[in-house]
Amino acid sequence: MGIDLVTKYLPYVDEIFATESKHRLFTNRNYSWDGAHSVKIYKISTAKMNDYGRTGPAGGLWSRYGEVKDLNATTETMTLMKDRSFTFTIDRLDADETAGQLEAASALARQIREVVVPEVDSYVIAQMAAKAGNKPEASALTAENIYKAIITGSNALDSAEAPEKDRVLLVTPDTYLLLKQSKDVNMETDVGNEMRLKGVIAMVDGMPVIRAPAARVPANFGFMLAHPSATVAPEKLAEYTTHSNPPGISGSLVEGRIVYDAFVLENKAKALYLHQLPDQTDDQT
Repeated sequence: MGIDLVTKYLPYVDEIFATESKHRLFTNRNYSWDGAHSVKIYKISTAKMNDYGRTGPAGGLWSRYGEVKDLNATTETMTLMKDRSFTFTIDRLDADETAGQLEAASALARQIREVVVPEVDSYVIAQMAAKAGNKPEASALTAENIYKAIITGSNALDSAEAPEKDRVLLVTPDTYLLLKQSKDVNMETDVGNEMRLKGVIAMVDGMPVIRAPAARVPANFGFMLAHPSATVAPEKLAEYTTHSNPPGISGSLVEGRIVYDAFVLENKAKALYLHQLPDQTDDQT
C-alpha cells in the first residue's frame, strides 16, 4: 500500500528579480503635454560676428555693424507615440486559496516592476542610442582601454560644449566589471545612500555611474555618456486601476495604461556619446 506524502505550499512567491527605473536619472521632463498630443518647440538661429566699420556705408541692408540678416525660427515637433496597456483578472477564490499571494495590489505592483518599468527604460535608452550625436566606430572594451574610451567620450562632449555638470555614465554589468578591473580607473564608491537609492553606484571622472541591466540596452551597447538636457522623456499618463467585483467577474479586474515617449532634441544630440561594441556575429565569421 502506497503512502501519500504531504505537499505543503508556503505563503511566499518566487519573485523575478527586477531593478527600478533608470531613465529618469539621465533624461528630463522640461516640457508639458497637458491637454496636447504633440508639442512644438522653436529653434532660433543666431547672427555671425563682424568687424565693426568705423567708416563706410550705412543704410539699407548694410550698417557699420555688418550686413543685416534675418534670424530663422524653425520648429521641432514631438508627438507621443507610445500608448500601452495591460489587464488581468484575479478570481476571488484564487486569491483566498493561495494564502493571499495572488492579491490585486501586490500583483499590480509586480506588473509595474517587472513589465512596465523595463519596457519604458528599454525604449528610452534605445531612442537615445539611435539618435546620439556622437557615435565613434565600434570597438571592443577591455580593462586596459576602458578609461581612455570614457575620457574620449568626455572630450567629445566638451568639444560639443555640453554642460559639464550632471553628465551621467550609463554602463552594462559587463562594462562595470571592466571598470572595476581597470588599473587606470579611480572609482569613487563612497556614494551617499540617497544617490544609491536612485541607482548611482559609483563616480568616474566626475560622473555618476548608472548600471542598467543588459536586457534594457540595445545590442552591442558598451556605454553611453549622457547629459539630461539632451533627452525629453515624458509620461503623460500612468493610470492603474483595480476594480472589485466588476460585472461578470467574482474577484478583481486590474487595468493599466501608460502613455510615454522619448525625444532627443536635435540641437542637443551631441550631448549623447555612444560607445558601441563590434557585432559578435562579425567576430564569428
